[in-house]
Amino acid sequence: MKEIKVRSGSNADPDLLNDETHAQQLTSANQSCSSSNVQCTPEIEKKYVHRVYDAIAPHFSSTRFAKWPKVASFLSSLPLGSLVLDAGCGNGKYLGFNPNCFFIGCDISAQLIKICDERGHEVLVADAVNLPYRTGFGDAAISIAVLHHLSTENRRRKAIEELIRVVKKGGLVLITVWAVEQEDKSLLTKWMPLSEKYVDEWVGPGSPRVRSPSSLALESIPEMNENHSGVSLKDSKENFTGSKPENKPLPSRSGNDFMNCNDENLLKIQQEYFVPWHLPYHRAEVSGSSASALASGLAKKDDKKAAVVYNRYYHVFSEGELERLVSGMDDAVVVDRFYDKSNWCVVLEKTV
Repeated sequence: MKEIKVRSGSNADPDLLNDETHAQQLTSANQSCSSSNVQCTPEIEKKYVHRVYDAIAPHFSSTRFAKWPKVASFLSSLPLGSLVLDAGCGNGKYLGFNPNCFFIGCDISAQLIKICDERGHEVLVADAVNLPYRTGFGDAAISIAVLHHLSTENRRRKAIEELIRVVKKGGLVLITVWAVEQEDKSLLTKWMPLSEKYVDEWVGPGSPRVRSPSSLALESIPEMNENHSGVSLKDSKENFTGSKPENKPLPSRSGNDFMNCNDENLLKIQQEYFVPWHLPYHRAEVSGSSASALASGLAKKDDKKAAVVYNRYYHVFSEGELERLVSGMDDAVVVDRFYDKSNWCVVLEKTV
């Protein structure tokens, strides 16, 4: 595939602004956008997801090679000849994983799609809430670590509806998202909770109305460990791997779960974060976007760590939140649910 195709439901991005100027515009712009069209991309996603991943794409890709065992098991269990859609495919590490299946991928980042294309994958640029595939097109779909980058509950629900729409009746959809119930509780103290200037954009059962500005310093953190296996499952029936689920409790936010955090009460309810990505200076020099990002305030320099620091927007999911988003949908049911090393995961089956 030689040509990189682009399809998006968002309008053209405005010029980059510094954080102080841009912060004053985000809330009103987001409210106008979300109220008129759920497929219209909020400014916070454009700035702290789309632009950031375009800027860090080569470095990000170099860290993305390990396959999650649960995702690998799901893909390996699919019937011969299945057509699999990877929505939010990143650098394409799962594309072609099962040689007995056909894979197509899409991602909002044109730079990540360029990497996929150079590797010979069938890919295009597209928004998760506006997938460019006809209804009932695929046999299965996966969305790995994508929904937590969508900034409203309606957009997260719409993305799930799109995944269900594009698979056939009986088709399976695997979704994974970062959990607020982190196994390593110290990670939450290293993320930056969003301040009150963003509150008006997030109103819903999974998004608390009250947030406090963070006094925590922006620190370097490792990316989520991808080389791990599943922890536990909810149901007593067989899961998609064909094995019996383990009878272990899922993590809970009760008790002393957040005893290692600086502010236990804040972190119990906080679900909106900026998670830093440190792009080393020697990698930043390769990307011409780093200079403009620094000039505009999108990124900051950390001379001690010799890196350009970008913030990525995350809505981390609470227990049961994925299932609540699916509830009320007439065309799919949850057939599996599990917690996989700080990620909430569900498998859906399309019923009509």
